[in-house]
Amino acid sequence: MPLSEPVAKRVTALNTRYKHHSATSVLEGALRDAQVGKTALVSSFGAESVVLLHLVSVIDRTTPVLFIDTEMLFAETLDYQHELTERLHLKNVKVIRASDEMKKLHDPDGTLHQYNTDACCDLRKTIPLQNALNDYDAWITGRKRYQSSTRAALDFFENEDDTRIKINPLCHWDMSDLQDYMTENRLPRHPLVAKGYPSIGCAPCTSPVKEGEDPRAGRWRNSNKEECGIHFVNGKVVRGGGVAA
Repeated sequence: MPLSEPVAKRVTALNTRYKHHSATSVLEGALRDAQVGKTALVSSFGAESVVLLHLVSVIDRTTPVLFIDTEMLFAETLDYQHELTERLHLKNVKVIRASDEMKKLHDPDGTLHQYNTDACCDLRKTIPLQNALNDYDAWITGRKRYQSSTRAALDFFENEDDTRIKINPLCHWDMSDLQDYMTENRLPRHPLVAKGYPSIGCAPCTSPVKEGEDPRAGRWRNSNKEECGIHFVNGKVVRGGGVAA
């Protein structure tokens, strides 16, 4: 089935083909299947990112890896990104940032996150990523069903607004699968995990999580926000009150 076929048709065919496959097989297919097209991995280099990054490094170290630097990340995340890039011999990491023009226009003093987190995520994550993804037919994410109610029905392949394919190779994995993989492959952990951060985003909007809390409870705490906005649910981007691109 050529890339000229509609995204929805290709997604249906891919989910049927890979329905009973492992994460590794899905990832290999994503990087080599003609129905998928030009593909990049998008990584936050967060708490669980090393698993997918390691899998990609084993299959093809030249795979484009898009890292969104919001310029509000923890210093530990930036250090971890450099460490993993070197250790896994990733050959094609691309750092994505909001343009200076957009920041001067919408967040000149860097306080937008204090009163409109959706607009801040738009400015520093969603718009830069969507601009970068214009060069690709598909992108790989580390999303998993167990992470939140909005992710409970994830498939391996998704139709992103009839524009491109989104691939979730680890969608059926749970926390124990991730921990086992990290241990078996002796992979370095994000340094903030040991300090109570099981899910790591921007420093101003991420707090430690107490024992028994949802792993993502520290993201945008005390708000009804669950997603930064780079992901689509049912064909619609999860974001609000944003910034015009």
